[in-house]
Amino acid sequence: MSESFSRIAIVTGATSGIGEATAKRFAAAGFAVIGNGRNAAKLAALEESIGPAFCGVAGDASDQAVVERLFDTALERFGRSADIVVANAGRGLGGSVKDADLSQFEAVVRINLTGTLALLQQAAQRLLAAHETGTAADIVIVGSVVGRHISPFSAVYGSTKFAVHALAEGLRREVGPLGIRVSLVEPGIVVSGFQAVAGYQDEMVQGFEDRFGPLLVGEDVANAIHFIVAQPPHVHISDLIVRPTRQDYP
Repeated sequence: MSESFSRIAIVTGATSGIGEATAKRFAAAGFAVIGNGRNAAKLAALEESIGPAFCGVAGDASDQAVVERLFDTALERFGRSADIVVANAGRGLGGSVKDADLSQFEAVVRINLTGTLALLQQAAQRLLAAHETGTAADIVIVGSVVGRHISPFSAVYGSTKFAVHALAEGLRREVGPLGIRVSLVEPGIVVSGFQAVAGYQDEMVQGFEDRFGPLLVGEDVANAIHFIVAQPPHVHISDLIVRPTRQDYP
């Protein structure tokens, strides 16, 4: 079955927002996609709508067993190893250092940092083992502009993205010379379910729209991710910031 697909991609956080849009963009480009999320019903719906190019793997992206199953599923379902991994799963946390709800911070660290690190480590090991010289292999990490520029209203969440950015650059320096491209995508404000999970008030989201709109949607970032992986194997886009045109900061 793999012969009909040009590349095999793993996308975490595939049941909404950037992850869902990326899975659909990849499938439209002729890639096979193994999509991960905790909502099994939504994954089944994506399998139905996207068709045989998409296979869902339900579970928590911070669970090591789930991470391993993603790579095993690529081989079982599509007959060869994944050559694209998009580390997208994560969640937000509204509030400043002074005011953020720290009872939620451990969960944020687990999915944003610990889970991402587990996925990056597995991706590096698997892609290196299967990589053939002269072919493209990509690890794409979805970070955030608040992982580059400190923003008081989301500094606690941003601290996890600063850490992820460090992991991305460390991995790039480690495996880039071996032919594996590691790319960091830093979106600005994207309209998705992220804001509700992060606890952002409707008034804050409306303020973003009033000040910076039109805001990004998942498809805008998915297009950027596809642009990165579509480059010839010798071309590496290591960092890409995507903002709404009117967003001046962060």
